[in-house]
Amino acid sequence: MTVPARRALFVATILVGSFLLFLVQPMVARMALPRLGGAPNVWNSAMLVYQALLLAGYAYAHWLSRWPLRRQAGLHLALLLLAAVILPLRLADLPPPVPGWEVLWVPLLFVLTVGPVFFVVSAQAPLMQRWFAASPAAGEPWSLYAASNIGSFAGLIAYPLLAEPLLSLHAQSVVWSLGYAALIVLVALAAGARWRAGGAASASAAAAEPAEPIGWRRIALWLALSAIPSGLMLSTTTHLTTDIFAMPLLWVIPLGLYLLSFVIAFSDRRLAARGVMLAAPAVVLFAGSFAMLSRNSGTMTIAVGSCLLLFVIAIALHARLYELRPGTSRLTLFYFVMSAGGALGGAFTALVAPVAFDWVWEHPLLILAAALVLPLPEVLGWRGLPDLDPGLARIAVGLLLAMTAFLAWLLYDVAAAADPGLPRVFLTVMLTGLGLMLLHWRGAYIAVLAAMMLAQGGVETIQTTLDGLRTRSYFGIYTVHDYPEQKMRLLVHGTTLHGQQSTDPARLRDAMTYYGPTSGVGIAMRAVPRLYGRDARVGVVGLGTGTLACLRLPGQRWTFFEIDPVVLRYSRQGTFTYLRDCAPDARVVLGDARLDLERAPRASFDVLAVDAFTSDAIPLHLLTDEAVGVYLDALTDKGLLLVHISNRYIELEPILAAIAKQRGLDVRVRKDIPPDGINLVASSWVAISHDPMRLVALEQTDPSAPWEDLQPPAPRAWTDDHASILPYIRWNRLLGNL
Repeated sequence: MTVPARRALFVATILVGSFLLFLVQPMVARMALPRLGGAPNVWNSAMLVYQALLLAGYAYAHWLSRWPLRRQAGLHLALLLLAAVILPLRLADLPPPVPGWEVLWVPLLFVLTVGPVFFVVSAQAPLMQRWFAASPAAGEPWSLYAASNIGSFAGLIAYPLLAEPLLSLHAQSVVWSLGYAALIVLVALAAGARWRAGGAASASAAAAEPAEPIGWRRIALWLALSAIPSGLMLSTTTHLTTDIFAMPLLWVIPLGLYLLSFVIAFSDRRLAARGVMLAAPAVVLFAGSFAMLSRNSGTMTIAVGSCLLLFVIAIALHARLYELRPGTSRLTLFYFVMSAGGALGGAFTALVAPVAFDWVWEHPLLILAAALVLPLPEVLGWRGLPDLDPGLARIAVGLLLAMTAFLAWLLYDVAAAADPGLPRVFLTVMLTGLGLMLLHWRGAYIAVLAAMMLAQGGVETIQTTLDGLRTRSYFGIYTVHDYPEQKMRLLVHGTTLHGQQSTDPARLRDAMTYYGPTSGVGIAMRAVPRLYGRDARVGVVGLGTGTLACLRLPGQRWTFFEIDPVVLRYSRQGTFTYLRDCAPDARVVLGDARLDLERAPRASFDVLAVDAFTSDAIPLHLLTDEAVGVYLDALTDKGLLLVHISNRYIELEPILAAIAKQRGLDVRVRKDIPPDGINLVASSWVAISHDPMRLVALEQTDPSAPWEDLQPPAPRAWTDDHASILPYIRWNRLLGNL
């Protein structure tokens, strides 16, 4: 086999392995949604497991590289075949987690589901590069790492664009298993191409060279340069999936950009990488200045800026990492340390941050950490002017920092305005210019960045933390806002209003936001005594502020299902008093509502209201055909199912219409646009029943508030095995605020 042909074989093996590795990540996370819902930390937990398994795979490749090539090939092929016993992939059967322990239970679920095959495939990239370098005529193997990341990126993009829309989860698992079989064949061919390099010799010709000394300071820098982009990738994911929606399309964007950064940073052609390194200090100042903004941050402009910031930082730090690479004799050690750094960054974001912080403080902290190790070219270069007195230089730095403080103070006032507009942009550009003039002094550069972060909204974010108004759990970030002048208290999840209550004693029981008297649920609850009698049994999926409790009428038996202990604590501790004042004897079940309803006796409820969206993230497992089947089993034959589908970015009517059509159900929707734009907000509630007369009676409850037919049904209903949000995205809203 000629050298080009062998190179093509190793490239193909690396591409296929990396493609499979990153195709399986969103696939297994999607499998887990019926068990875990759409919380952003589900993906972060998955990524933590993948990074840990990747680290284990790289450690295995580093250990294996010490043996003769033939022994490496035999052992690696044996492990590939042994791991195949868990194929096709299916979700591990674990009992539900104890509330509060999801942060450990979720990683365990992923390890048991995909651990063996992910571990052995993750060793592909460093191991194949090591085998490739066994021939003296092969050349440098580093560019093959770029091929690895191209394959990884292709796998990520293929999932939301091809695999998820076209294939069921079972079919996806079967196709992935066939790809795994093809990988085994390619690995065997690659081993055969280097078989003569076996015997007692090491797999790498470079192993005969003197080992390059690697000091701990260099290893520590490798760790930092790999950990910061990894952690930043996950913190960016948290923002996107909290404030927009949890779906693989958005899960993969930060990870895809992270992988593409390696393609540019590890390329033999350095022009693009050096260009990004040159621009990185300015991008970090301008885009990074918004990292502490927590008010009105759920816009696509901020989301795109966050992605750009991640991409630039990842390229700049990975390019510096590449420039600090060792010789090929230390190739597997380099990749092992790099993988360890990635795992450390992931552990910080996925494990430490949710417990240690009440907000996504890891995001600005990681940006500041990036500034600490970012290569800082002297763009303006004024410090190098001949005959510049050091004392004069220090005075100039002091003046520039004083000017920074003044402009930051102006920016603080401007950013606090309702519509900061162009003045905000102008001041941000001015401060960015000052920061670039201070590149020679890294401490001063970081000080400018920190000042900009504080001015852009960081002071308010810090004050909210100091006031104890915010709480973070595995399922999200909640902030309580008090407005004494309006006598109002709000609960915000991410950037979405989750509920509110008047602090006026005379209005403590008034139903607000999505639950007003003309809302679908408001009309339905008034009709319950006529439809089911005074002692009706009512279930509510999703507690929120507890507003629905005040639609309860005497004699009714109510049960709330809530997954997040933090949300329940708001009602138990009196932050919101709806539950205490209106339904103190209501039963509250803590845990995943779908699983709890599956265990409940049949016909437990006359009415069931599903109101479990968090921010604009969709718990997809609550809107599948199987989920509706669970709800119907929990209802009496003539029971009424109410589903809250208000959402900024996803059109959900066709989905429920398709499920209703498939099951032969009657379905109507109440789209409420109340005139009160302060206490009440627009809402869409869907009513579903086996009994058409129930919906007729419901419509007669308030003729002035009409119910409508749903939009035409989707071509097929969502199921646990096959569901794609892509066709139902409201792109005009998603992209309209760029």
